[in-house]
Amino acid sequence: MSATWGARCGKSARRVLRGGTGARSHAGSVRTLPRKRQLQRGSAKATAPRPVPTSHNIDHDLMMKAVRKHAPDKWIVLYIERWLKAPAQDQEGNQTARERGTPQGGVISPLLANLFLHYTFDRWMLKKWKHLPFERYADDIIVHCRAEWEANLVRAGVEKGLRECGLELHSEKTKLVYCKDSNRQESHRHEKFDFLGFTFQPRKATTRKGGLFCNFSPAISNDAAGKIRDEIRGWKLHLRTAESIAELAKEINPKLRGWFNYYGRFNPSVLRPIERHIGQSLVRWACRKYKTLFQHRTRAWAWLLRVVNRQPDLLALWEPQRWAVSTIGAV
Repeated sequence: MSATWGARCGKSARRVLRGGTGARSHAGSVRTLPRKRQLQRGSAKATAPRPVPTSHNIDHDLMMKAVRKHAPDKWIVLYIERWLKAPAQDQEGNQTARERGTPQGGVISPLLANLFLHYTFDRWMLKKWKHLPFERYADDIIVHCRAEWEANLVRAGVEKGLRECGLELHSEKTKLVYCKDSNRQESHRHEKFDFLGFTFQPRKATTRKGGLFCNFSPAISNDAAGKIRDEIRGWKLHLRTAESIAELAKEINPKLRGWFNYYGRFNPSVLRPIERHIGQSLVRWACRKYKTLFQHRTRAWAWLLRVVNRQPDLLALWEPQRWAVSTIGAV
């Protein structure tokens, strides 16, 4: 199904955001709005169902029924069944029988959970609400609805269908979101949601002619940005004065490149604070490494900007030219 991603070959988180297939292509009909725009522009209402951690609640009998349908060899079915029902052992050696769920952290637990939700959610949506587009990445789900009454009806149906299969919706993470933009200007309790590290919410946007309008679009979420800053602090670059800036860049560039390629796809200007944070870490490093820059942060910023301008490919930043302007303002 082209509407589901996660734990499948070639179905990455970036692809569900990039789109390219029809919003109803999984139902066999033609769509007119690219999925990327479907996610950005939203619909009148979007319901975001989130099952309670699926790996804890999977019914073994239903799981094995799905496995038998897809596994070509009996020995594969046998090993999966043994693996599911193997008792859990704690640090003291006590064993607990496992009647439901999959082992936490198991290598194929995400694959089995994805297979389980394929039948308990994806197939159910095709049968009951085939006209509604939806995206599912593992157990993160978005269903696009046209009105609040329809969103409430879908939520009640999803909750009932999952309960029949031994699952339930997460009460805190499941909510109805109003996709507010220039064409939908009402006010509702929830007007934004997080999905795959992005926050979808109303934002200012410019037309091709320079005019302003309100657009429902994604950008890196505060949680994702906070985790990135925490990881950058964990590098402790300012203490690694024995290394050159080229050696530091060689080590951190793979991480930077991955972050900026993924989160920079939508509203890259929101990444400026992260670029500033990287610059501040390198400035602290320069102040400790070079005596002429000791306790002279302004002079250290100027030195760093000269290095970046002289070697624009040294650091895998989003846009070096814009970064140079924004980092000066951080002094």
